[in-house]
Amino acid sequence: MESIILLLLSGGVPYFALIERNKMLNAEKTLLLTAALLSLALVWAHLFSVKVSCYATTVALGSALWAVYRANKTTNFYRLGYYIVFVNAPLFVLFSEHALLYGVSLLLSLSGLYLVARFYDRKYGSANYLAIGGITLSTPYIGIFITIYLISIALYPPFPNAIAFLLNTLQGSLDQFEYFVAGTVFFANFYLAMKALQNALFGHSNPHIHYIDLSMKEKLIHLVLVMAMLSVSLFGLKEILA
Repeated sequence: MESIILLLLSGGVPYFALIERNKMLNAEKTLLLTAALLSLALVWAHLFSVKVSCYATTVALGSALWAVYRANKTTNFYRLGYYIVFVNAPLFVLFSEHALLYGVSLLLSLSGLYLVARFYDRKYGSANYLAIGGITLSTPYIGIFITIYLISIALYPPFPNAIAFLLNTLQGSLDQFEYFVAGTVFFANFYLAMKALQNALFGHSNPHIHYIDLSMKEKLIHLVLVMAMLSVSLFGLKEILA
């Protein structure tokens, strides 16, 4: 029963498909719901030391592959955020009680992506980033933070997602199938984050859009979040070297 609850809370079953089909929640609320359920999953796995079966990992992998397909089609930061949770569900199932550091790292990255999506939503009327190109020159500050959050999701060091992934992979006693699952999730994260980064940052500026960069207050909020991410990275690195 504990493993089934972990599978559901961590996004191992694609409940977003039901939400999107029935229009129960918009994309922003779906991302917040998904992040809240993932937080519960991390607490659940940590408290009860949940052990999961190969069957549960296989189900989570199937869900992740479906999420990759859906994420590959989206250009909305909110939707990308909750698809990323489902893509990573096999790792939370696979690492179970040791997934806390990776989960916290991913939630920090997704918090930054959520702030970016909110910024786009308020300033441009939508969290869709495809039509708003050329931001590396037009709005460099938001471009810098988008880059940080997406390369963190892509599992680039020294950001905490990569450190936590490496820590769990090195310390876990994984068999060949489990290494295949971890490798699949790794490349899925890299592909989706890099594709979103290319589409969001580069290209020609849209002459029909008035580009707006971050205010000082918004810059400070993002800076605090990035410092928190780097602090988690240092903690993870300490665990690896211990």
